[in-house]
Amino acid sequence: MSNGIPLLPPSASSVSTEMDLLYFFLTGVTAFFVVLVAALVVFFTIRYRRRSPDEVGADIHGSLVLELTWTIIPLLLSMVMFGWGASLFFRLSRPPADSMEIYVVGKQWMWKVQHPEGVREINQLHVPIDRNVRITLGSEDVIHDYGIPAFRVKMDAVPGKLTTMWFRATKVGEYHIYCNQYCGLRHSAMVGEVIAMEPQAYEAWLAGGGTIASAAPSGETLFREYGCASCHLLDSTGRGPSLANVAGSQVKLNTGATVTADDNYLRESIMNSQAKVVAGYQPIMPPFQGVINEENLMSLIAYIKTLKK
Repeated sequence: MSNGIPLLPPSASSVSTEMDLLYFFLTGVTAFFVVLVAALVVFFTIRYRRRSPDEVGADIHGSLVLELTWTIIPLLLSMVMFGWGASLFFRLSRPPADSMEIYVVGKQWMWKVQHPEGVREINQLHVPIDRNVRITLGSEDVIHDYGIPAFRVKMDAVPGKLTTMWFRATKVGEYHIYCNQYCGLRHSAMVGEVIAMEPQAYEAWLAGGGTIASAAPSGETLFREYGCASCHLLDSTGRGPSLANVAGSQVKLNTGATVTADDNYLRESIMNSQAKVVAGYQPIMPPFQGVINEENLMSLIAYIKTLKK
């Protein structure tokens, strides 16, 4: 660091240090081989140059040991890079089961956030430190990308589907949020900040955030307003399948296939109800594409996840 310009963003999450170490390892290995190859090119150019016009080079016979050496060493280094990177990738792609879930919707040109307790924010995200936080991302228009450099995480917000990312903040502070995918004229203005707080301070902030209904109760209201409750009865006697315990379960379709009822299956079943019809039921549910916006859709999914028999 020099003159207040850091080499890297602040390191403020549970994976940021390991991510930096992997980055430096890759950079170090690359730099080593660049210098080695360049030095050997210069050395061989000088050492084996033609010293007279009639000079003929001597025959060179292959070396099995040399061939194995420059094959095995790069292979081992590549496997270390792959194994380390894959391990980190799989950990980042699977949010822990105890994660607090927060919903984020990207829209030209802002980030709209809803906390599980109902508090909403725009272009800010308050989180407690030392707690796993799962972000469920949606987009109302074009592809955006929710990036938090200090946490070394980012994820695309894609129209027509839901994506997830997670992190665990480890240091109190304020950290930048950027849209890392060009999304239109004011892309550069689509920024925000994460405010990582002590757990007690976070609870105090929530308490002062008003009495807005949380995602699940809001979803229950929408569930009734859109008439979903008249068909999807919990006792399976309705014209549509029961949604009790459906989230995360295996659902058999009328095509004979079986799918997992994850967030994207629930989203697709609401927006395009004819895409995957449950076995034993008729395709009578109207599609809600263009009727329900992303925020209300996330509330509906949050409510469906709470339904039990």
